[in-house]
Amino acid sequence: MMNPPLPLSHNAPTPALLSRLEELLGPKGFTRDADAMRPWLTDWRGKYHGAAAAMLSPANTEQVAAVVRLASAADTALVPQGGNSGMVGGATPDSSGHQLLLSLRRMNAIRALDTAAQSVVAEAGVILQTLHESVAVQGLRFPLTLGGKGSATVGGLVSTNAGGTQVLRHGTMRALVEGVEAVLPDGSVFGGLAALKKDNRGYDLKHLLCGAEGTLGIVTAARLRLVPAIVQRITAWAATPSPTTALALLRHLQTGFGAELEGFELIPQSCVDAVLAHIPGTRAPLLRQSGWHVLIEVAADDADAADALVTLATEAQAHGLLTDLVLAKSESEAEAWWRIRDAISEAERAAGPAIQHDVSVPVAAMPQFIADSPARLAAAFPGARVISFGHLGDGNVHHHVQPPRHVDGAAWITANGEAVSRQVYSHAIELGGSLSAEHGIGQMKRALLAELSDPARIAMLRGVKRGLDPAGIFNPGKLVP
Repeated sequence: MMNPPLPLSHNAPTPALLSRLEELLGPKGFTRDADAMRPWLTDWRGKYHGAAAAMLSPANTEQVAAVVRLASAADTALVPQGGNSGMVGGATPDSSGHQLLLSLRRMNAIRALDTAAQSVVAEAGVILQTLHESVAVQGLRFPLTLGGKGSATVGGLVSTNAGGTQVLRHGTMRALVEGVEAVLPDGSVFGGLAALKKDNRGYDLKHLLCGAEGTLGIVTAARLRLVPAIVQRITAWAATPSPTTALALLRHLQTGFGAELEGFELIPQSCVDAVLAHIPGTRAPLLRQSGWHVLIEVAADDADAADALVTLATEAQAHGLLTDLVLAKSESEAEAWWRIRDAISEAERAAGPAIQHDVSVPVAAMPQFIADSPARLAAAFPGARVISFGHLGDGNVHHHVQPPRHVDGAAWITANGEAVSRQVYSHAIELGGSLSAEHGIGQMKRALLAELSDPARIAMLRGVKRGLDPAGIFNPGKLVP
């Protein structure tokens, strides 16, 4: 039997509740100032705009727990937020002004760094780039990175099960989380930070919270797996005729490098052109244009790995899998190439409006999805233009649909956006994929998740939510239909 959805409406905070929260958190942790809150009431894409009765910024887990207990007793909704760099409106309050925005950014301490065990305990507000820099001085690295590393926080990365460009070797955030501390909807604290290699006490609660988008618990800290610093980093940029040849090139390199192949990003020429046109300081890695490009990264212990890559590339070229390849001559050049990849969304946004999709399909089906989607969309929406790029090694396609030329783009998206997205997501699901690869569901995909998912999945999501948050006060209107 299908579990009914939880109610989305809750009580506005009373003056008495706001007074108690202000007394609890102090001037650094409580504000109702409109200017202070304004940047945090709109999502990164500028698609969703909300309002909040107050913004709460607790300094520690005890304060988070106290806030939750007060909100729970008053049946007032809380919307947790990290760096506010999500792509699906998952951390934006609704427009009622009755919800409380709970910012974890003040909780930015690295509590422990165990170099022997290669793990770190970081609070929810630690920025990803800060985490990278903090562990690097110890000869270690946290092997997850993404374009928003300068603003994305640990809590947000855990709560959205973030992916990024190193999933090919190291997996998503869920694979890197060894423990979680979180405050539950009744104000109790789940203390799951212990570094246990074996723990067979039933459901894996830390992984249940990972990817829950703040609907089940408010992540306050996480124990994360680290790996040794890269001994030798080899970054290459190659031209390839098509996504099909790019997949064959991926398989060829995997045979030669195995797990040392960390990154394999598929990029069309149109994305390179957009970045060069709109992102200052970027330069094309290759002299000649190509229909498709791949950005390759190998993290190797072997001093001869660069020579091995050239040998494998020569073999691949003989089989028509690539037409050109260049190796980065320095770290700065490698970073410049990754800047091109990371800036694609920014450049596309500068070029004009688009309907952006983050889907996954089986790796073997990714070339078929990329090849078939433009014609399918053009048949239903004449003149629509399609741009696909992403993580070929894990089947994650960033699939942008642009309006026809010479039309009012915003008006076209308003009229056609939902139908376009339904077709894109249905196509991915037909191929055995998902309507969300790494950005989550948030509020943007919530209705389509209910429409396109099998009833058993929705029943389970609702059942878990109802079991842990029966009043539905944590991030209502997000993820769970």
